[in-house]
Amino acid sequence: MFGLSEQNLSGRRCIWVNGPVIVGVGPSGLAVSACLREQGIPFVVIERADCIASLWQKCTYDRLKLHLPKKFCQLPKLPFPEEYPEYPTKRQFITYLENYAKKFDIKPQFNERVQSAKYDTTCGVWRVKTVSTMGSFPSETEYICQKLVVATGENAEGVVPEIEGLQDFSGEVIHAKDYKSGEKYTGKKVLVVGCGNSGMEVSLDLSNHNAKPSMVVRSSVHVLPREILGKSTFDLAMMLMKWLPLWLVDKLLLILTWLILGNTQKYGIRRPNLGPLQLKNYHGKTPVLDIGALARIRSGDIKVVTGITRFHRSSVELINGDILEIDSVVLATGYCSNVPYWLQESELFGKNGFPKRQSPDGWKGKEGLYAAGFTRRGLAGVSADAMKIAQDIGNVWKEELKQKKRKVATHRRCISTF
Repeated sequence: MFGLSEQNLSGRRCIWVNGPVIVGVGPSGLAVSACLREQGIPFVVIERADCIASLWQKCTYDRLKLHLPKKFCQLPKLPFPEEYPEYPTKRQFITYLENYAKKFDIKPQFNERVQSAKYDTTCGVWRVKTVSTMGSFPSETEYICQKLVVATGENAEGVVPEIEGLQDFSGEVIHAKDYKSGEKYTGKKVLVVGCGNSGMEVSLDLSNHNAKPSMVVRSSVHVLPREILGKSTFDLAMMLMKWLPLWLVDKLLLILTWLILGNTQKYGIRRPNLGPLQLKNYHGKTPVLDIGALARIRSGDIKVVTGITRFHRSSVELINGDILEIDSVVLATGYCSNVPYWLQESELFGKNGFPKRQSPDGWKGKEGLYAAGFTRRGLAGVSADAMKIAQDIGNVWKEELKQKKRKVATHRRCISTF
């Protein structure tokens, strides 16, 4: 799969990679790998888990479907099967990714967690140090390469906020990444902290399983219908943006949303001052695409509550003074990048683990460093990054091959003359 040479130094493997090292084999890592494979460029993919797309396979709830139509979610070089529905299920998407890896012969180095990646200015190479996550005696490996692709994604780690008294709560507390189904919560009072797409869907799933969910809505959020007049809201927005300015598209979307969903503020869900597309563009905050939760909120099956003051042993105190008796807590409090924990670099990436420059300019840094899948534009952004990165690496790769061929030809002419 890749060209490399290997040495064993003091119990640590040292591997020279004749091509880029890609960290992460979720959709971003797979897309970059496939685009490189198409150009015949060797590479190594490193993955901390034991499977591809581990966040999709291990850290998502069972009822999850893609929020956008499949045409906006396919990776480069391979469309979704025609028989797939407009919004593929979690299982269908994982199958698609597994088939994608097979088609492009992507064989990651599984169970290797990156401890550090640092550019060696003296030697002009990246040094990527990993430790095996298998076995009783973890082994260390150092990959040495001239190009490094960071593809660990925007949602590598779940965010767990510090809330007073949470450690004293006697019931179950889990992050949404560990939530699978509401089946075991039937009849229980569950507090869902967070009102993004995960919070809304977890609350809906709990309601479907006859639990009693209360959803904490602390800040303003845009809730949009998933479809407007039978057309994907996202698709409609993309079409309108070809002809109209962003602010006007936002105005139209909000008028149509009001006609379909009504005034969400009546149910305790305030809208931000900035429109949904502008908010996504400028601040990376994704609007919620409603797939049924709002109807349950209207009916009272999902209760909307204000922010939290503190937890007690079997209850939670809200900022309006109300006290709710609860059995369990699901923290739908978002995710974050883990890049700052291992990448020793500060020009391309900021302290929040995202590129400092906004899309579409945040995919390339200096010294052969690339960022794939940090655009806050979903799988469409992943594909765009992958194609640009592979093209850039391919251009350098081809030029280096030409130089090598010229050197060989010159060397042969010299021998012939001699």
